[in-house]
Amino acid sequence: MKSETKICQNCKKDFTIESEDFKFYEKIKVPPPTFCPECRRQRRLSWRNEKTLYKRTCDLCKNKFISMYHANVVFPVYCRECWYSDKWDIIKYSKEYDFSKSFFQQFKELATVVPRVGIWQRNVINCPYSNMCAESRNVYLSISVILGSENIFYSRTVDKSFNIFDSFNIRECENCYENIEGEKNYNSQHLLLSKNCIDSYFLVDCVNCSNCILSHNLRNKKFCIKNKQYSEEDYQKELEKLNLGNRKFREIAIKEFSDICKRAIYRYTNTFKSLNSIGNNLLNVKNCIECFDVYDSENCKYSYRTISIKDCMDTDLALSSELMYEYNTGAKNDSNLKFSFSAIEQVRDSEYTDSCMSCSNIFGCISLRNKDYAILNKTYSKEEYEGLVEKIKKHMNDVPYVDKKERIYKYGEYFPIELSRFAYNETAAQDYFPLTKEQIIEEGYGWFEPEIKHYEITIKGADIPEDIKEVDKKIISEILGCIHEEKCKHQCLKVFRITQDELQFYKKYNIPIPDICSNCRHYDKFAKLLPLKLWGRKCMKEGCQNEFETPYAPDRPEIVYCEKCYQAEVY
Repeated sequence: MKSETKICQNCKKDFTIESEDFKFYEKIKVPPPTFCPECRRQRRLSWRNEKTLYKRTCDLCKNKFISMYHANVVFPVYCRECWYSDKWDIIKYSKEYDFSKSFFQQFKELATVVPRVGIWQRNVINCPYSNMCAESRNVYLSISVILGSENIFYSRTVDKSFNIFDSFNIRECENCYENIEGEKNYNSQHLLLSKNCIDSYFLVDCVNCSNCILSHNLRNKKFCIKNKQYSEEDYQKELEKLNLGNRKFREIAIKEFSDICKRAIYRYTNTFKSLNSIGNNLLNVKNCIECFDVYDSENCKYSYRTISIKDCMDTDLALSSELMYEYNTGAKNDSNLKFSFSAIEQVRDSEYTDSCMSCSNIFGCISLRNKDYAILNKTYSKEEYEGLVEKIKKHMNDVPYVDKKERIYKYGEYFPIELSRFAYNETAAQDYFPLTKEQIIEEGYGWFEPEIKHYEITIKGADIPEDIKEVDKKIISEILGCIHEEKCKHQCLKVFRITQDELQFYKKYNIPIPDICSNCRHYDKFAKLLPLKLWGRKCMKEGCQNEFETPYAPDRPEIVYCEKCYQAEVY
């Protein structure tokens, strides 16, 4: 089958379905999409609330806990212990399929009564204040922390790491602060796109370096400052002069580091050990096209934040799974799963599922566990199930769901954004595809008005001690004011506190107490990440005409080189 150009029914822009895409759709028996890849990702992410958390009561045990659901949602919300327990019967919440209504309307009705797990966690220990974490322990106000990570604070997308603060997109790091896009770094602060660096500060695109400061594009160096070689004795003297334990002096270094980042040479993509692949942050992949933050995977397209997956398309945040399509959040050991959200573990041969685990052959089910052959949470015989599913798919085409903006949802479309359990501005979609309140309402999506909270600030932001040496353990009992005072665009929390573990880390590694809240710090780092998008560009090396696809937009300030010119420049 030849490639085809279609018009996205959401953004009205052209997009291309390649011949290889059609082969995949035929293989998994779904029709081609009517939304473009970018709008499909926006739609999936609108179902994922990562960091908007609330205090509420479990509707089963009545204990207080931290939840991703506000107390005002219409469906029951259980704490993690209750949801995973045998204290309630999911079959109580089931429906007969009604051919007088559209499928998505019936799914919406089921969603108003089925209990949901209040916070998304899988096999974690001591992580009551963190969402979207798995197989980790001691995680605090962090997102997407997995693969045995431990002691992670105010961070996002952390794999196999220990003792990490305020860092994004890192793997196998230890004792690090403010690391972004890093791998196997140790005891280092303010590193960007650096790997295998030890005891270093303010580095961009450095590899195999130790005891280096304020430098760029270094390889296999020791005791360098501003790309200049020092003796070990002189290096230590200069490090002491920086006085990084004082916020005022650290901010001077941060400003200088910002200028250094503008002078650095950037590889057109952060991709390694990859064959026939296009995207960013790819490692050990094969045939992965327009993928981002993907590792150890093969034959994937339009996917984000996945590890060890195979033969998948439009799949976000999944682990050790295959044959996934239009899926988002937390898959582990899943197979042949389509149009689904949060298949927690071991879900197979299923479609349109939400928060299910250890199931196979289910369709339109919510919070189902250890069941087979179920539709809208009602179980059937194998023969009844297969016959009814075919009738439902035909019915979805004959009686499609039409949303408030007259977008049409037949079989083969992911859940409409307007059916999401979260308001648009509560979700990851707002981070990657930001909209104003007016735009959200105009599109027919949900908007949640942030609550006005009143706190008695005991130390104003301007009065937080500048030097970590001036701070004692009493600060743990204080309520600190964010210096932004809600005047920024970062969903400022206005106040924040310092934990015991946090204070110990700052003291040990000579880091001043922050004067902005965790949300403001989060968005400051998020702005440094590259978008999940590619642009066609030419190499910026004078005289080079090489072209490539890159996540660096043409209007960005970075100096971006092709692979050949980059290698010649930094090695």
